[in-house]
Amino acid sequence: MMTIQENISLKKYNSLGIDVKARFLCHYKTPIDLNYLITEGPLNRDIEMIILGGGTNQLFINDFEGVVIHPINDSIELVSEDSDFVYIKADAGLEWDKLVAYAVDKGYGGIENLSDIPGNVGASPVQNIGAYGVEAKDTIHEVHLVSFHDGSTMTLSNKECLFGYRTSIFKHKFKNRYLVDSVTFKLAKNPVFVTHYGNVAAELEKKETVTLQNIRDVIIGIRSSKLPKPSEISNAGSFFKNPILPEIEANALKKQFPEMPIYPASNGQVKLAAGWLIEQCGLKGYTASNGKAGIHDKQALVIVNKGNASGSDILEVSHFAQMKVFEKFDINLEPEVIII
Repeated sequence: MMTIQENISLKKYNSLGIDVKARFLCHYKTPIDLNYLITEGPLNRDIEMIILGGGTNQLFINDFEGVVIHPINDSIELVSEDSDFVYIKADAGLEWDKLVAYAVDKGYGGIENLSDIPGNVGASPVQNIGAYGVEAKDTIHEVHLVSFHDGSTMTLSNKECLFGYRTSIFKHKFKNRYLVDSVTFKLAKNPVFVTHYGNVAAELEKKETVTLQNIRDVIIGIRSSKLPKPSEISNAGSFFKNPILPEIEANALKKQFPEMPIYPASNGQVKLAAGWLIEQCGLKGYTASNGKAGIHDKQALVIVNKGNASGSDILEVSHFAQMKVFEKFDINLEPEVIII
């Protein structure tokens, strides 16, 4: 039987360190656990429910008067392989970077550019996490689900997940209908390295060779120099999505702001750097008037809890950043963080 706690603080379960309470906190390990929640536990009532993995992409504004399901399953399994690929099944509760470290150590390529991203495996298909020119969808083979309706299981192929930029079917049609139990990744035995994004190539030139481990080391170094670890100061990583605009609009903006970085997207669109836009508004290192929340002094894309901030304090800083960017660039920033 799964562990169920009542009226429990979620402060240690979310990387922004917001001290709110959950009516029920349930630690999920197997589909049997979910079946118990449905038939005998709190899910057999008409009650709100959310899934909380690593808690690195959620902002709680108030206490949650419902059921929080926290996956704690964390195994890795080699399912099959052929001459070119291996298929690795990882449980939803596994820390994402442990999977990346495992793959790199075994010589399996495809997710090395996603090194040092906080959070758990279960969030990778939901959010379609991405960094340095790579997204989770590039390697996800299948996603294994459990139904909140009756505890039955099902598997979706990559195509059926309807992946997009930081989105998927799990954020829309399947939201709160299915729990991600595990994910199978298709990783390459002879990987093609992706090194063109940002200053990855420049940093790799300092290495003797380009290897999976060297790419991982470089990316961890770059991220560490710019992004604060939640263990050092509470944050949820990139708070906003990078805006995607039609190329013609972006080029018009670039005439006004020649230093503005632009990255290729798809379908005649390009991606702008949300952090750069915020920084140009003079908000890097900004602190709210009460001193509890602000914008990180090294990466303007990160909103930080400077000490006992409430969810409303964090949200106020995000709204201020959105307002300033809109005033200067006429661009609406969309949160990447899920606001609850």
